[in-house]
Amino acid sequence: MTNRFTSGNAALALKVIGTVLILSFLLDFLILLLPFQPTDRAWQINLSTALVDRGIVPMVGLGSLLIGYWIDGASDGGPKGIDLRFPAFILSSVLGLIFLLIFPLHLNNVNQAKAQTVSQITQEADQAEGQLKNQLNQFQAQLNTDQGKAQLEQLRAQAKAQFSDLLKDDQKYKQALENPQLPQSQKDLLKKFKANPQELDKFIAQQTDPQGLANQRLTQIRQRKEDAEKQARDNAWKSGLRIGISSLLLSVGYIIIGWTGLRGGGALQTGGRKAAAR
Repeated sequence: MTNRFTSGNAALALKVIGTVLILSFLLDFLILLLPFQPTDRAWQINLSTALVDRGIVPMVGLGSLLIGYWIDGASDGGPKGIDLRFPAFILSSVLGLIFLLIFPLHLNNVNQAKAQTVSQITQEADQAEGQLKNQLNQFQAQLNTDQGKAQLEQLRAQAKAQFSDLLKDDQKYKQALENPQLPQSQKDLLKKFKANPQELDKFIAQQTDPQGLANQRLTQIRQRKEDAEKQARDNAWKSGLRIGISSLLLSVGYIIIGWTGLRGGGALQTGGRKAAAR
């Protein structure tokens, strides 16, 4: 009597747990559909990702539910209450079909989103390069005038005077090297200028050369473009691999559970009639 009472409580608890897990997933599914934007690729990607991430929850619920009915079936009294196995198997088959459709749909959406992102990155980089070239042309046009050349020479002279004053004053030079807020790269430059004053002239000439600065800026733009494109491809590859394989595995699991149960539906109904007859 005690064993039957214990098995009955265990079966009831498993049924309740399974039902709650399944209903919670269905509620999440309805919430994820809002706002409903089926033509939005980003919405489709987010929905697929969220469903796959939660996909194991109803499978655990189905497992708990079926184990609960199995415990009931193993007892003398047979299954008690409303038999939810048949609708559970139908739900499992439907979920299997949904996750099977997610697999190619998500891969296609991710690839299209990646192509769009890469195209946008390329367009922005081209615009930045165009603006840089226009600025360079304008600046070079100014330097071709006597006033522009004079301003450039004045700028170089001021920069050299500031560095020279620092390098000649040993106390200021030492304080600059001991300053924790000064980057190590700048400290290395100061040491380099101190050891060889001609390096200071080269450095100032490089830093005030419009073409050289434009080339550095162009290199930075192209490097950022390559990094952004690589990140977009990596994110698409990781998302496609993770969500695609997970959805495929979930689909196989749900289809096996659903179709196995539906093929044995006759046995379930027969067992239910026998239990009712007793």
